[in-house]
Amino acid sequence: MKAYVFPGQGAQFVGMGKDLYDNSDLAKQLFEQANDILGFRITDIMFSGTDEDLKQTKVTQPAIFLHSVILAKVLGADFKPDMVAGHSLGEFSALTAAGALSFEDGLTLVSKRANAMQKACEIQPSTMAAVLGLDDFTVEDICQRVSDVVVPANYNCPGQLVISGSIAGVDKACELLLAAGAKRALKLNVGGAFHSPLMEAAKVELEAAIVATEINEPICAVYQNIDAKPYKDVASIKHNLIAQLTGPVKWTQAMKKMLEDGATSFTEVGPGNVLQGLVKKVDRSIPTESASI
Repeated sequence: MKAYVFPGQGAQFVGMGKDLYDNSDLAKQLFEQANDILGFRITDIMFSGTDEDLKQTKVTQPAIFLHSVILAKVLGADFKPDMVAGHSLGEFSALTAAGALSFEDGLTLVSKRANAMQKACEIQPSTMAAVLGLDDFTVEDICQRVSDVVVPANYNCPGQLVISGSIAGVDKACELLLAAGAKRALKLNVGGAFHSPLMEAAKVELEAAIVATEINEPICAVYQNIDAKPYKDVASIKHNLIAQLTGPVKWTQAMKKMLEDGATSFTEVGPGNVLQGLVKKVDRSIPTESASI
């Protein structure tokens, strides 16, 4: 069974998508449509902007979404997933590529999500840190012992868990995690505490938009971040998409579940190859590749 996976924030690079724009009339049309929907030329930033411009959450998220979804659409009949999943933002790409969201609605939701998250980051200074070399239970236990806000945010692969919260909370947790034997507890260069309770303001804003958006049954099961289980029914997909903003990304668990359910290969659709590396950390024997035209 073919599994297709879609990357999240952090996979961006200057020049992303330009090969699609230059070599496919369909891609060019969709990119120009995206410029109109967003009200600014995101293609200028994607193709020839600076790293700093591209790193802004309100730009990064729609840029990665566009690269992933347009690539899937250009693949056309070659895009035949038996199952899909997306890492954080990538869940919106996965749902759009699998037909649950229209291109316009998917992009509009991602733009609203990005702007809401950026606003939430500005309300309260916060951060994230990657913890390497500890089991999940130890990280979870230490986060619970810290009095300031800090929670497990991204279960990326065995031995790699990202924590998220207030600056004081993350600093204290990193100190305790290193004392407990973590190989590294590295603060990330991000704008805020994604997938934590500090995103509650953004969640409220996004919830209204998701509730008002038409979502259809996808062409295959979508393994969602919040509990790593496969879904096709619309009510559950909406509920899980809303919960995702303040809940953890259970990527390790989703990969294991997809393998358990019969995945025989993984194709990463979008910029970079980060997700292929994470799949290999779960099962080195599984074939992985990047989608290409």
